Amino acid sequence: MQRIHQALHAGGHPNANTLAAELEVTTKTIYRDVEFMRDRLGLPINFDKLRNGYFYSEEVGAFPTFQITEGELFALIVAEKALHQYRGTSFEKPLLSAIRKMEQGLPDTISLNLADVEQTISFRTTVEPVLDLAVFDTLAKATAARHQLELTYRKPGQAAPERRVVDPYHFANINGEWFLFAHDHGRKDVRTFVPARIVAVRETGRSFPRPQKFSLEKRLRDSFGVHSAEGEFDVCIRFDASVADYIREKRWHASQQVTNQPDGGLELRMRLSSLVEVERWVLAWAGRAVAVSPPKLVAAVRAGAAKLMGRHGG
Repeated sequence: MQRIHQALHAGGHPNANTLAAELEVTTKTIYRDVEFMRDRLGLPINFDKLRNGYFYSEEVGAFPTFQITEGELFALIVAEKALHQYRGTSFEKPLLSAIRKMEQGLPDTISLNLADVEQTISFRTTVEPVLDLAVFDTLAKATAARHQLELTYRKPGQAAPERRVVDPYHFANINGEWFLFAHDHGRKDVRTFVPARIVAVRETGRSFPRPQKFSLEKRLRDSFGVHSAEGEFDVCIRFDASVADYIREKRWHASQQVTNQPDGGLELRMRLSSLVEVERWVLAWAGRAVAVSPPKLVAAVRAGAAKLMGRHGG
């Protein structure tokens, strides 16, 4: 659109065919962009039938690079504050650069009390994952470029790390923690890797095609976190009145159904593909949550509670 603006500003009366040939796009793209420039950006573009080309009917100075509302500017400032969680990673510099470019292109007509925003909005994370920035950077770039990786990976509780050759499909931040979803050639399946557990990483020199059937959304659709594909479980948890409001205030899972109880408590029902994370979640409520079903979850919570009692002298 800036090139179209330059052509119109030069006064040569270009048409869709000449612009399409010069910019190496279709005439349909030119028609769409001219319409956007005229209707959305408010540029005085007209068509001269005699000269068979577009022209500016009024004097136009610089091309309007941005039109932004006060609400959008406010959202931009909030987004910049949210970058705190990416500090030190390979995402920090390009994200800040992009925001700076947007800020420089903003019109002077928008005003906002930045001091008020600075003092009233913040992002705070009390628990941050321990990241090796070199490992993080390699994972992010290899995932984007579809480069195969060799990981030296240590599973939880494992004494020595082991070699894994993987095709990194997706790098995701889930609930503040980073996870790599990759096809493990040794296991012949997609596995989930935690960057903090990667002792070393290197590219093998091979590339891979990302399978179209892989979808992180589908993979985690029935998961309570990142664990999945262990089965199908209809989970029911009963919460005491003392913590019921905390449960009502959040959407814990897409399948959740909440039923209020006469005593002020509530029941939360979800359909999950794994019980590992929800077991830990129930235990974390320190007795204010009771696993009702399925029996496998009830048994796991009971065993976990017994361990807690045993280790605390009960």
